[in-house]
Amino acid sequence: MNSPTPLDRVTLADVKAAAELLDGVVTRTPVHPFRALTQLAGADVVLKCENLQRAGSFKIRGAYTRLSRLTPEEQRAGVVAASAGNHAQGVALAAQMLGIPAVVYMPVGASVPKLEATRGYGAEVRQLGESVDEALEAAREESARTGKVLIHPFDHADVVAGQGTVALEILEQVPDVGTVVVPLGGGGLVAGIATVLAEVAPHVRVVGVQAATAAAYPASLAAGRPIAGHLESTMADGIAVGMPGEVPFEVLHRLGVEVRTVTEAEMSRALLLVAERGKLVVEPAAAAAVAAVAASPGAFTGTVVPVLSGGNIDPLLLQRVVQHGLVAAGRYLQISVRLDDEPGALASLLETVAAAEGNIVRVDHRRTDTTLEVSEVLVTLQLETTGPEHCAAVLDRLRRDGYQLT
Repeated sequence: MNSPTPLDRVTLADVKAAAELLDGVVTRTPVHPFRALTQLAGADVVLKCENLQRAGSFKIRGAYTRLSRLTPEEQRAGVVAASAGNHAQGVALAAQMLGIPAVVYMPVGASVPKLEATRGYGAEVRQLGESVDEALEAAREESARTGKVLIHPFDHADVVAGQGTVALEILEQVPDVGTVVVPLGGGGLVAGIATVLAEVAPHVRVVGVQAATAAAYPASLAAGRPIAGHLESTMADGIAVGMPGEVPFEVLHRLGVEVRTVTEAEMSRALLLVAERGKLVVEPAAAAAVAAVAASPGAFTGTVVPVLSGGNIDPLLLQRVVQHGLVAAGRYLQISVRLDDEPGALASLLETVAAAEGNIVRVDHRRTDTTLEVSEVLVTLQLETTGPEHCAAVLDRLRRDGYQLT
């Protein structure tokens, strides 16, 4: 990797200048004490709610900072960007506010609400590729071909400076902050926050969090340069980035920012916890910070501030993730039972489940299955429970009553 030039290295002064630029443009998002996570973590936890930001995420901070600093000629030429959704909306909104034509490339699988929101801000949306990396390559080609300015989602000093304004707000809102935990994809948000805290509050620890199936930073930091990571499927599309940006990587590497990973189950449990106990809707990428805190009780010192980076989640995905979170939390149980095919057998089974206080949400009754005898049926039940102990109690009750679980 080429070392960043002095102009590329973001400073506290850059972030403060971005904050002045963003005054009246972005929302000063609230912080909320989160008692449920405080009890799990063994430390005071306060959520920084960028999910309540304009366009639904922190991305407007960096996008507006970058676009507003284009020359008049560059603004007339227009901009092009690539994103799974949040950067797309940030660029589209910033371009609308500044009167700049914008084209945004989004992966084919981008969620419908994010697509429609980006179009709603006036950007032209083009869907291409299966990942943000493929969409970004198309955006680069568009920029080279047309002269439109590429607005990179994380690999530019102006973008990093804009995202760093989150840290300035945290320092004012949570004076006793000890640890800031931040979702990590390409690195712009973590780099901006780490830059501010290193200069103003070096005692504050910064932790970046990646999805375990899409984590390029651990290997890159170990190698001392950005290297492409292997992307597997993850619900956290907002942080599924195959290659760290050089500008943010330099910051994380130089400052020794710690990076952790979380599993899909941990993120789904965290999203459910935030929705159920925090009364906030967030996307899986935003839940990564909460997941890291919940997964490691006692590992974080001082008042812990997880950054909820965005709230743009497709309702259909939310439904699936919540269900996954219920399963991961031991509050959703699926069982299959062989029964004799005779009148009253199913009713007796349901009475047993009711006696164990299991809430039945679905019943499948099958007479045709290669594993069944002619005189048998297979009944599959989906139940809501109150937790792992209740699941165990339901299973124990069924076994004691002689039911054969498969």
